[in-house]
Amino acid sequence: MFHEHRDIITELKKKDGHFVKVFEKHNELNEKIEDMIKNHSDQFEIEAKKKEKLKLKDDVYNMIIKYKKENNL
Repeated sequence: MFHEHRDIITELKKKDGHFVKVFEKHNELNEKIEDMIKNHSDQFEIEAKKKEKLKLKDDVYNMIIKYKKENNL
């Protein structure tokens, strides 16, 4: 996720506990979705998890953009 912002993500992980929580939650949901797909879980549940994951991805992206603006990057 956001490979082009790898350096900024590393910095945010060092400095921002909230960023770490959101980033890790996104990754956990990704793994859970993959497991749900493998186990042929209910499609509505999978779609709900995908929407939750997308929201977290948006949150991560917004934190990256904010960091870039604040640090003139």
